[in-house]
Amino acid sequence: MTEHVDVVVIGGGQAGLAVGYYLRRTPLSWVVLDAQDGPGGAWRHGWHGLRLFSPARFSSLPGWVMPGGTDDYPSRAEVLDYLTAYERRYELPVRRLVRVDAVHREGNGFRVVADAGTWRTRAVVSATGTWSRPFIPDVPGRDDFQGVQLHSARYATPDAFAGKRVLVVGGGNSGAQILAEVSRVADATWVTLAEPAFLPDWVDGRYLFGQATAAYRALQEGREPPPRVELGDIVMVPPVREARDRGALGSVRPFVRMTAGGVVWPDGREEPVDAVIWCTGFRPALDHLRPLDVTDAEGQIAVEGTRSVREPRLWLVGYGNWTGFASATLIGVGRTARATVAEIAAELA
Repeated sequence: MTEHVDVVVIGGGQAGLAVGYYLRRTPLSWVVLDAQDGPGGAWRHGWHGLRLFSPARFSSLPGWVMPGGTDDYPSRAEVLDYLTAYERRYELPVRRLVRVDAVHREGNGFRVVADAGTWRTRAVVSATGTWSRPFIPDVPGRDDFQGVQLHSARYATPDAFAGKRVLVVGGGNSGAQILAEVSRVADATWVTLAEPAFLPDWVDGRYLFGQATAAYRALQEGREPPPRVELGDIVMVPPVREARDRGALGSVRPFVRMTAGGVVWPDGREEPVDAVIWCTGFRPALDHLRPLDVTDAEGQIAVEGTRSVREPRLWLVGYGNWTGFASATLIGVGRTARATVAEIAAELA
Protein backbone atom coordinates (compact mmCIF):
# COMPACT_ATOMS: atom_id res chain seq x y z
CA MET A 1 0.00 0.00 0.00
CA THR A 2 1.29 3.45 -0.96
CA GLU A 3 -0.53 6.66 -0.11
CA HIS A 4 0.24 10.26 -1.08
CA VAL A 5 -0.37 13.12 1.36
CA ASP A 6 1.07 16.59 1.90
CA VAL A 7 2.10 15.96 5.52
CA VAL A 8 2.82 12.86 7.59
CA VAL A 9 2.82 13.26 11.37
CA ILE A 10 4.67 10.41 13.09
CA GLY A 11 3.33 9.83 16.59
CA GLY A 12 -0.22 10.12 17.92
CA GLY A 13 0.45 11.29 21.46
CA GLN A 14 -0.19 14.79 22.80
CA ALA A 15 2.29 16.44 20.41
CA GLY A 16 0.87 14.69 17.33
CA LEU A 17 -2.68 15.60 18.34
CA ALA A 18 -1.76 19.27 18.87
CA VAL A 19 -0.15 19.40 15.41
CA GLY A 20 -3.25 17.72 13.98
CA TYR A 21 -5.51 20.33 15.59
CA TYR A 22 -3.81 23.06 13.57
CA LEU A 23 -3.35 21.02 10.39
CA ARG A 24 -7.12 20.53 10.20
CA ARG A 25 -7.40 24.30 9.70
CA THR A 26 -5.31 24.14 6.51
CA PRO A 27 -6.20 22.85 3.02
CA LEU A 28 -3.35 20.33 3.23
CA SER A 29 -3.87 16.57 3.14
CA TRP A 30 -2.33 14.82 6.12
CA VAL A 31 -2.32 11.76 8.32
CA VAL A 32 -1.08 10.83 11.81
CA LEU A 33 0.71 7.47 12.06
CA ASP A 34 0.73 5.97 15.55
CA ALA A 35 2.34 2.74 16.76
CA GLN A 36 0.06 2.41 19.80
CA ASP A 37 -3.13 0.33 19.85
CA GLY A 38 -5.23 3.18 21.24
CA PRO A 39 -5.19 6.94 21.97
CA GLY A 40 -2.92 8.51 24.57
CA GLY A 41 0.66 8.04 23.41
CA ALA A 42 3.07 7.64 26.31
CA TRP A 43 0.27 8.20 28.81
CA ARG A 44 -0.90 4.66 28.02
CA HIS A 45 2.26 3.41 29.71
CA GLY A 46 2.44 5.67 32.75
CA TRP A 47 2.16 4.04 36.14
CA HIS A 48 -1.40 3.73 37.37
CA GLY A 49 -1.02 6.14 40.28
CA LEU A 50 0.58 8.93 38.23
CA ARG A 51 -0.73 12.45 38.86
CA LEU A 52 -0.22 15.61 36.79
CA PHE A 53 1.72 18.49 38.37
CA SER A 54 -0.87 21.07 37.31
CA PRO A 55 -4.65 21.30 37.70
CA ALA A 56 -6.74 20.19 34.74
CA ARG A 57 -7.45 23.73 33.52
CA PHE A 58 -3.71 24.29 33.10
CA SER A 59 -3.00 20.93 31.45
CA SER A 60 -4.93 21.22 28.20
CA LEU A 61 -4.28 20.91 24.49
CA PRO A 62 -5.33 23.73 22.13
CA GLY A 63 -9.02 24.29 21.55
CA TRP A 64 -10.52 22.35 24.45
CA VAL A 65 -9.90 22.67 28.19
CA MET A 66 -9.49 19.43 30.11
CA PRO A 67 -12.44 18.84 32.47
CA GLY A 68 -11.64 19.26 36.16
CA GLY A 69 -11.21 22.96 36.85
CA THR A 70 -8.46 24.59 38.89
CA ASP A 71 -8.29 22.33 41.94
CA ASP A 72 -8.20 18.79 40.54
CA TYR A 73 -4.82 17.23 39.66
CA PRO A 74 -5.78 14.73 36.94
CA SER A 75 -4.78 11.08 37.15
CA ARG A 76 -3.30 9.08 34.31
CA ALA A 77 -6.73 7.59 33.59
CA GLU A 78 -8.30 11.05 33.36
CA VAL A 79 -5.61 12.22 30.94
CA LEU A 80 -6.21 9.17 28.77
CA ASP A 81 -9.96 9.87 28.73
CA TYR A 82 -9.28 13.46 27.73
CA LEU A 83 -6.90 12.58 24.90
CA THR A 84 -9.29 9.93 23.60
CA ALA A 85 -12.17 12.40 23.58
CA TYR A 86 -9.97 15.13 22.06
CA GLU A 87 -9.05 12.92 19.13
CA ARG A 88 -12.70 12.04 18.56
CA ARG A 89 -13.94 15.62 19.04
CA TYR A 90 -11.75 16.97 16.24
CA GLU A 91 -12.01 13.88 14.03
CA LEU A 92 -8.25 13.63 13.66
CA PRO A 93 -7.15 11.07 11.02
CA VAL A 94 -4.99 8.82 13.19
CA ARG A 95 -3.89 5.45 11.76
CA ARG A 96 -3.11 3.03 14.57
CA LEU A 97 -0.79 0.08 14.96
CA VAL A 98 1.41 1.66 12.29
CA ARG A 99 5.06 1.57 13.28
CA VAL A 100 7.29 3.77 11.13
CA ASP A 101 10.59 2.07 10.40
CA ALA A 102 12.34 4.72 8.31
CA VAL A 103 11.99 8.07 6.58
CA HIS A 104 13.88 8.39 3.28
CA ARG A 105 14.44 11.39 1.05
CA GLU A 106 12.66 11.09 -2.27
CA GLY A 107 12.80 13.97 -4.73
CA ASN A 108 11.55 17.11 -3.00
CA GLY A 109 9.85 15.09 -0.29
CA PHE A 110 10.01 11.85 1.62
CA ARG A 111 9.09 8.19 1.53
CA VAL A 112 7.82 7.08 4.93
CA VAL A 113 8.16 3.31 5.30
CA ALA A 114 6.09 1.57 7.96
CA ASP A 115 5.08 -1.98 8.78
CA ALA A 116 1.59 -1.22 7.43
CA GLY A 117 2.58 0.44 4.15
CA THR A 118 4.36 3.37 2.57
CA TRP A 119 3.45 7.06 2.48
CA ARG A 120 4.90 9.58 0.03
CA THR A 121 4.76 13.07 1.44
CA ARG A 122 6.02 16.61 1.00
CA ALA A 123 6.69 17.20 4.71
CA VAL A 124 7.21 15.18 7.89
CA VAL A 125 6.51 16.10 11.50
CA SER A 126 8.22 13.76 13.94
CA ALA A 127 6.37 13.64 17.27
CA THR A 128 7.44 10.27 18.69
CA GLY A 129 8.52 11.60 22.08
CA THR A 130 10.87 9.75 24.39
CA TRP A 131 8.93 6.97 26.13
CA SER A 132 10.25 4.18 23.88
CA ARG A 133 13.88 5.08 24.71
CA PRO A 134 14.26 4.78 28.50
CA PHE A 135 17.72 5.59 29.84
CA ILE A 136 19.47 3.50 32.49
CA PRO A 137 22.97 4.52 33.60
CA ASP A 138 25.79 2.07 33.00
CA VAL A 139 26.48 1.17 36.63
CA PRO A 140 29.30 -1.36 37.12
CA GLY A 141 27.89 -4.85 37.72
CA ARG A 142 24.37 -3.99 36.52
CA ASP A 143 24.31 -7.00 34.19
CA ASP A 144 25.30 -9.29 37.07
CA PHE A 145 22.36 -8.34 39.28
CA GLN A 146 19.94 -11.27 39.65
CA GLY A 147 17.03 -9.35 41.09
CA VAL A 148 14.35 -7.36 39.29
CA GLN A 149 15.35 -4.27 37.30
CA LEU A 150 12.59 -2.07 35.95
CA HIS A 151 12.60 1.36 34.35
CA SER A 152 9.79 3.75 35.27
CA ALA A 153 8.61 3.42 31.65
CA ARG A 154 7.50 -0.14 32.49
CA TYR A 155 6.42 0.36 36.09
CA ALA A 156 2.65 0.07 36.65
CA THR A 157 1.76 -0.57 40.32
CA PRO A 158 3.62 -1.34 43.57
CA ASP A 159 1.87 -4.69 44.05
CA ALA A 160 4.74 -6.85 42.76
CA PHE A 161 7.13 -5.27 45.28
CA ALA A 162 5.15 -5.95 48.44
CA GLY A 163 7.46 -7.09 51.24
CA LYS A 164 10.58 -6.65 49.08
CA ARG A 165 13.76 -4.63 49.55
CA VAL A 166 13.57 -2.02 46.78
CA LEU A 167 15.78 0.82 45.58
CA VAL A 168 14.11 3.66 43.68
CA VAL A 169 16.83 5.46 41.71
CA GLY A 170 16.34 9.01 40.44
CA GLY A 171 15.65 12.34 42.12
CA GLY A 172 12.99 13.76 39.79
CA ASN A 173 9.24 13.87 40.04
CA SER A 174 8.79 10.32 38.75
CA GLY A 175 11.19 9.02 41.39
CA ALA A 176 9.35 10.88 44.13
CA GLN A 177 5.90 9.67 43.05
CA ILE A 178 6.96 6.05 42.57
CA LEU A 179 8.83 6.02 45.89
CA ALA A 180 5.72 7.42 47.57
CA GLU A 181 3.58 4.43 46.58
CA VAL A 182 6.23 1.67 46.69
CA SER A 183 7.24 2.70 50.21
CA ARG A 184 3.74 1.89 51.43
CA VAL A 185 4.17 -1.82 50.66
CA ALA A 186 7.94 -2.40 50.57
CA ASP A 187 11.18 -1.60 52.38
CA ALA A 188 12.08 1.14 49.90
CA THR A 189 15.16 3.37 49.75
CA TRP A 190 15.35 6.45 47.54
CA VAL A 191 18.70 6.84 45.76
CA THR A 192 19.46 10.32 44.37
CA LEU A 193 22.58 12.12 43.14
CA ALA A 194 21.94 14.98 45.56
CA GLU A 195 19.48 15.74 48.32
CA PRO A 196 16.08 16.27 46.66
CA ALA A 197 14.76 19.83 46.58
CA PHE A 198 11.02 19.96 47.25
CA LEU A 199 8.81 22.80 46.09
CA PRO A 200 6.54 24.49 48.64
CA ASP A 201 3.09 22.92 48.83
CA TRP A 202 1.52 25.95 47.15
CA VAL A 203 3.70 25.68 44.03
CA ASP A 204 2.60 23.47 41.16
CA GLY A 205 3.05 23.21 37.41
CA ARG A 206 1.02 26.32 36.58
CA TYR A 207 3.42 28.48 38.65
CA LEU A 208 6.48 26.86 37.07
CA PHE A 209 5.01 27.28 33.59
CA GLY A 210 4.23 30.93 34.28
CA GLN A 211 7.75 31.57 35.53
CA ALA A 212 9.28 29.89 32.48
CA THR A 213 6.89 31.71 30.13
CA ALA A 214 7.94 35.10 31.53
CA ALA A 215 11.59 34.24 30.86
CA TYR A 216 10.79 32.96 27.37
CA ARG A 217 8.85 36.09 26.41
CA ALA A 218 11.61 38.34 27.69
CA LEU A 219 14.18 36.56 25.52
CA GLN A 220 11.86 36.72 22.48
CA GLU A 221 11.48 40.47 22.98
CA GLY A 222 15.19 41.09 23.55
CA ARG A 223 14.77 41.87 27.24
CA GLU A 224 16.69 40.57 30.22
CA PRO A 225 14.73 37.65 31.73
CA PRO A 226 13.45 38.25 35.26
CA PRO A 227 15.54 36.62 38.00
CA ARG A 228 14.61 32.98 38.40
CA VAL A 229 13.26 32.12 41.82
CA GLU A 230 14.82 28.78 42.77
CA LEU A 231 12.23 27.06 44.94
CA GLY A 232 13.01 23.41 44.27
CA ASP A 233 12.41 20.67 41.72
CA ILE A 234 9.85 18.17 43.02
CA VAL A 235 6.18 19.12 42.94
CA MET A 236 4.32 18.17 46.11
CA VAL A 237 1.34 16.43 44.54
CA PRO A 238 -0.94 14.70 47.08
CA PRO A 239 0.81 11.25 47.05
CA VAL A 240 4.21 12.89 47.65
CA ARG A 241 2.84 15.04 50.47
CA GLU A 242 1.40 11.92 52.07
CA ALA A 243 4.80 10.21 51.86
CA ARG A 244 6.46 13.25 53.42
CA ASP A 245 3.99 13.28 56.28
CA ARG A 246 4.85 9.67 57.18
CA GLY A 247 8.60 10.34 56.88
CA ALA A 248 9.23 8.33 53.71
CA LEU A 249 11.03 10.94 51.58
CA GLY A 250 14.56 10.56 52.92
CA SER A 251 17.24 9.75 50.35
CA VAL A 252 20.78 8.41 50.13
CA ARG A 253 23.57 8.97 47.63
CA PRO A 254 24.18 6.44 44.84
CA PHE A 255 25.74 3.00 45.21
CA VAL A 256 29.06 2.48 43.42
CA ARG A 257 28.37 -0.92 41.87
CA MET A 258 25.91 -3.78 41.74
CA THR A 259 26.43 -7.44 42.60
CA ALA A 260 24.43 -10.58 41.90
CA GLY A 261 22.43 -10.09 45.09
CA GLY A 262 22.47 -6.38 45.79
CA VAL A 263 24.54 -3.20 45.72
CA VAL A 264 27.76 -1.84 47.20
CA TRP A 265 27.60 1.60 48.83
CA PRO A 266 30.45 4.17 48.81
CA ASP A 267 31.64 3.07 52.25
CA GLY A 268 32.19 -0.48 50.95
CA ARG A 269 29.13 -1.92 52.63
CA GLU A 270 27.28 -4.51 50.55
CA GLU A 271 23.52 -4.71 50.97
CA PRO A 272 21.07 -7.30 49.60
CA VAL A 273 18.39 -5.90 47.29
CA ASP A 274 15.40 -7.57 45.62
CA ALA A 275 14.58 -4.94 43.01
CA VAL A 276 15.78 -1.68 41.48
CA ILE A 277 13.36 0.77 39.84
CA TRP A 278 15.22 3.16 37.54
CA CYS A 279 13.58 6.62 37.35
CA THR A 280 16.47 7.97 35.32
CA GLY A 281 14.85 9.62 32.34
CA PHE A 282 14.60 9.09 28.61
CA ARG A 283 16.26 9.94 25.30
CA PRO A 284 14.55 11.14 22.08
CA ALA A 285 13.07 8.32 19.98
CA LEU A 286 14.54 9.24 16.59
CA ASP A 287 15.72 5.96 15.06
CA HIS A 288 13.20 6.28 12.22
CA LEU A 289 15.07 9.41 11.03
CA ARG A 290 18.44 7.69 10.81
CA PRO A 291 18.39 7.42 6.96
CA LEU A 292 18.24 11.23 6.78
CA ASP A 293 21.59 11.57 8.61
CA VAL A 294 20.46 14.57 10.65
CA THR A 295 20.99 13.29 14.22
CA ASP A 296 24.06 14.47 16.15
CA ALA A 297 26.24 12.57 18.63
CA GLU A 298 23.99 13.69 21.50
CA GLY A 299 20.97 12.06 19.88
CA GLN A 300 19.35 15.37 18.97
CA ILE A 301 18.75 17.21 15.71
CA ALA A 302 19.81 20.79 15.05
CA VAL A 303 16.67 22.90 14.66
CA GLU A 304 15.59 26.48 14.15
CA GLY A 305 12.39 26.63 16.15
CA THR A 306 11.12 23.13 15.39
CA ARG A 307 12.49 22.90 11.83
CA SER A 308 15.50 20.75 11.03
CA VAL A 309 18.47 22.81 9.88
CA ARG A 310 19.81 20.09 7.60
CA GLU A 311 16.45 18.86 6.32
CA PRO A 312 14.13 21.86 5.84
CA ARG A 313 10.94 19.85 5.27
CA LEU A 314 11.32 17.98 8.55
CA TRP A 315 9.89 19.35 11.79
CA LEU A 316 10.19 17.95 15.34
CA VAL A 317 7.64 18.60 18.08
CA GLY A 318 7.36 17.53 21.69
CA TYR A 319 10.83 16.26 22.61
CA GLY A 320 11.73 19.00 25.07
CA ASN A 321 12.77 22.64 25.06
CA TRP A 322 15.16 22.07 22.15
CA THR A 323 12.06 21.51 19.98
CA GLY A 324 10.02 24.38 21.37
CA PHE A 325 9.50 26.00 24.74
CA ALA A 326 7.70 23.55 27.09
CA SER A 327 6.81 21.41 24.06
CA ALA A 328 6.94 18.19 26.08
CA THR A 329 4.01 19.34 28.24
CA LEU A 330 0.27 19.28 27.61
CA ILE A 331 -0.09 23.01 28.10
CA GLY A 332 3.08 23.99 26.26
CA VAL A 333 2.89 21.92 23.09
CA GLY A 334 0.05 23.97 21.62
CA ARG A 335 2.21 27.03 20.99
CA THR A 336 4.89 24.91 19.33
CA ALA A 337 2.34 23.04 17.21
CA ARG A 338 0.75 26.27 15.98
CA ALA A 339 4.10 27.73 14.90
CA THR A 340 5.11 24.46 13.24
CA VAL A 341 1.94 24.19 11.15
CA ALA A 342 2.23 27.83 10.11
CA GLU A 343 5.72 27.14 8.78
CA ILE A 344 4.60 23.98 6.99
CA ALA A 345 1.67 25.75 5.33
CA ALA A 346 3.94 28.57 4.16
CA GLU A 347 6.60 26.15 2.86
CA LEU A 348 4.21 23.92 0.95
CA ALA A 349 2.28 26.85 -0.50
